[in-house]
Amino acid sequence: MFTGIVERTGEVTAVEDAEGGRRLRISAPEFDDLHHGQSISVSGVCLTVEEFENADEDAWFSVFLAAETVDKTYLGEIGEGDVVNLERALAADGRFDGHVVQGHVDATTEVTGIERVGDDWRFEFAMPEGLAQYVVSKGSITLDGISLTVAERTPESVAVAIIPTTYEVTTLSEKDVGDSVHVEVDVVAKYVESMLEGYRPE
Repeated sequence: MFTGIVERTGEVTAVEDAEGGRRLRISAPEFDDLHHGQSISVSGVCLTVEEFENADEDAWFSVFLAAETVDKTYLGEIGEGDVVNLERALAADGRFDGHVVQGHVDATTEVTGIERVGDDWRFEFAMPEGLAQYVVSKGSITLDGISLTVAERTPESVAVAIIPTTYEVTTLSEKDVGDSVHVEVDVVAKYVESMLEGYRPE
């Protein structure tokens, strides 16, 4: 499980297309606890560490993208030099600063608007088909692995306010209108929907 609080960005340093998917090697400076089988959120996609090197500024890890991951995310399109958001799984005794994030991408959408508002930024994204019922104003949403609060919601779009720290620490500073973004809606909304579907008043 993750919280959507991105720790840092990492650069894709190698890409290998393989049978049944593709493999990425990603730099992870200052990640000194990498190990085989570890779960890491890569721009919102939960992936498993295959190989790694704990070497302070030169730390890196590799992950394999199964065919389904390639099909349902934009990680199948990124290449060497691209930057991704990184978050290690939440430790049992860790501080919970964001919201419950599974790293299970619901859809890929695109940036439709970027506006500077004082020291902050306002980003607007197209509302992915079939997800509108899980997105509410002031509710939580995960975009590229970042836990964000919905500032405004319409049937066609969702907007979020980005503070300077989030803009600088994540890949949002690299995004332009038309760029792809991974979306994960609040899993609590899904559970509520599931429970209500099974409720039949007498």
